[in-house]
Amino acid sequence: MAGFDLDRLNPQQREAALCTEGPLLVLAGAGSGKTRVLTHRIAHLIKDQQVSPYQILAITFTNKAAAEMRERLEGLLGYGVRGMWACTFHAMCVRILRADADLIGYRPNFSIYDDDDSRRLVRTIMDDLDIDQKRYPINMIRAYLSEAKNKMVGPDEFEAHASAPPLRKAAQVYRELEVRLARANAMDFDDLLVKCHELLSKHPAVLERYQERFRYISVDEYQDTNHVQYRICKLLAQRYRNLMVVGDDDQSIYSWRGADISNILDFEKDYPEAKVVSLEQNYRSTGHILEAANAVVAHNAGRKPKHLFTDRGDGEKIRLYQAADERDEGRWIASEIEKLHDAGTDYNDVAVFYRTNAQSRVLEDMLMRAGVPYRIVGGTRFYDRAEIRDVMAYLKLVVNPRDDVSCLRVINTPRRGIGQTSIDKIRGYAVGNGISLFEACENCIAEEGLLTPKVRNALTEFCQIIEMSRHIEGELAKVVEAIIDKAGLITALLSECTIEAEGRVENIREFFGVAAEFDATHEVGQDGTEAPDEQLPTAVAAEKLPDFLEWLALRSDLDSLDGSNTAVTLMTVHSAKGLEYPAVFVAGLEEGLFPHRGNSDGPSDSEEERRLAYVAITRAEKRLYLTHAGVRHVFGSVQANPRSRFIDEIPEEHLRSEGVGSAGFSGTGWDKRGDRHGTFGSGRGSEMYGGRVFGSRTRSSGGFRSSEPVKPDTAKTAEAFDPGDHISHKTFGPGVVLAVEGDALEVRFTRTGKTKKLLKGFAPIVKIQG
Repeated sequence: MAGFDLDRLNPQQREAALCTEGPLLVLAGAGSGKTRVLTHRIAHLIKDQQVSPYQILAITFTNKAAAEMRERLEGLLGYGVRGMWACTFHAMCVRILRADADLIGYRPNFSIYDDDDSRRLVRTIMDDLDIDQKRYPINMIRAYLSEAKNKMVGPDEFEAHASAPPLRKAAQVYRELEVRLARANAMDFDDLLVKCHELLSKHPAVLERYQERFRYISVDEYQDTNHVQYRICKLLAQRYRNLMVVGDDDQSIYSWRGADISNILDFEKDYPEAKVVSLEQNYRSTGHILEAANAVVAHNAGRKPKHLFTDRGDGEKIRLYQAADERDEGRWIASEIEKLHDAGTDYNDVAVFYRTNAQSRVLEDMLMRAGVPYRIVGGTRFYDRAEIRDVMAYLKLVVNPRDDVSCLRVINTPRRGIGQTSIDKIRGYAVGNGISLFEACENCIAEEGLLTPKVRNALTEFCQIIEMSRHIEGELAKVVEAIIDKAGLITALLSECTIEAEGRVENIREFFGVAAEFDATHEVGQDGTEAPDEQLPTAVAAEKLPDFLEWLALRSDLDSLDGSNTAVTLMTVHSAKGLEYPAVFVAGLEEGLFPHRGNSDGPSDSEEERRLAYVAITRAEKRLYLTHAGVRHVFGSVQANPRSRFIDEIPEEHLRSEGVGSAGFSGTGWDKRGDRHGTFGSGRGSEMYGGRVFGSRTRSSGGFRSSEPVKPDTAKTAEAFDPGDHISHKTFGPGVVLAVEGDALEVRFTRTGKTKKLLKGFAPIVKIQG
């Protein structure tokens, strides 16, 4: 009985492990050892209660978790647990379906369509039904169908409630999809759950067989279950009611993919006789971190009461840094990581979390400048993301029409009806005539018989986009935005109506910000190591596009500065669930960003955002750093949002706050421009700033508060300036007033470390209170 001793559990863990009869709800707080409880309970059933492993079903949410459970059990018992099912919901459903698929019209050797297979089938159906995929994007249709299946809404019911045109199209696809899947003897991933429930609910003998077999059922991460998973559990546990569910309602952060928090909150309604055990002793984090997490999540009304505690001591206070802007935030984070590394912390022990993928771009920039190696988890480096590469391909083709690689990438992006067969014909024409692919496109429009009229029209549209884009003038960011607008990339993504598409749109808009920043600091043909004293004429700015593309290409080459395996981890908070790091940075804690705009108005959405903050905080073991920016360049413009309500919900005794904008010249090892000495030596790593004048702020207990936007002239005449005031300049960004002499201001700018004299009546500046 190697390693199996219930007395090694804490009192609450032991209570849960010993409760084997009847329904059991284990509310497992973050870092409270829930896997230990699950495995010890199963070991207790097998060793002490003489329950056959054959009668135990342990459902996990990942294959990795299932494998880890088996491994731990074998370590506890000293032998294998043959016959026990330890698997995911989908794996369980496959095993049940394989045995009795014929009862619901399938053969046992049915195929399982993965995401790519399913997408191809839906696209074929939409083509066959002549559904316009520009107007009704495939991702939108698939999202409707997946939601319907997970809510157990069949084609008839879906069609009956399909009032809007997109839903009516989805209903057509849904009905045909079911026909073709059945004809192909195939199921997609959603079907595995739905068809399993259908089998169990419509065939009592099958259900009775599994109820009799699985007398003891446990479900991990119960807060993440969807409706059909909930229904399957209820069916299987109906006879013996020995159902143990483990989860944390405070970590329910996946409602957007179907998870229903009411499954765990209402467990006692489904099972009035249920025993509830709360695991509140945390083995991961220090006291200050846990008290911050407790304080934040306590503001949620829809939760089970629990309060995490630890015997590890208070540890270090949480570092709270108010940055001047997002680049100052990134510099400070990079600087602090270097301090940790110099003190002996491995880069692998450090993580940086953010709310949206678009935030990673500036953080990546600052880490690259500092020479800090990093990896992106659950995502792709900013400039490698498909939508960004699409944008860059359009820009490259505008600058160089002979760029066949870029032309091939965007000729049918977004989809405009130029299929692979047509593309092959155009490529053959180009090769046969020794011309570029784009020139072949232009020639093929006039060629009779080579392409269909529909394809020729689409090709005409594509060529016109590129030709017209060559003649756009104006500021670089506006030129880039106009080109992408003509290409229709954002319109196509928005029409998908999916969270994934919204994220891609945010990335593209963030790219517009990159162009604006480049525009503000680079003169035509120069490397831009110094910010210009005057704004460039807009006619000249359009000529910067080749320089911009060159700069991007060189910058991308610097993405991997360190070939070693040790690296700081960057990821969204959603990707961080279940992980832990000795040092954690949470960036962008501002209203509208975290909590995310659109997710903070309704009570349920606001509470999920707060749970997300709780998850972020509880990933930290020893050190936690929270940052927010006074102003943030978002999609080429400047926003000044209040700091996040989640910061204000943390008692001050757990925080160590630091002032605005000091990272660039605080003696942290950065030079005046915020660059790390000797990192690259190329002269191209210059600071980039831009955007338009933003609204004024007034100070309150919640940080910066936005008021009505003011025009630059109004700001200049209405506001008085005193030494120590924080301001923002349209070109040079944030700064501090050093001296006032009549109408002249002496200002030191945070981003460059330089001092300039400005006239209040003419300089495009706005004062930032605080």
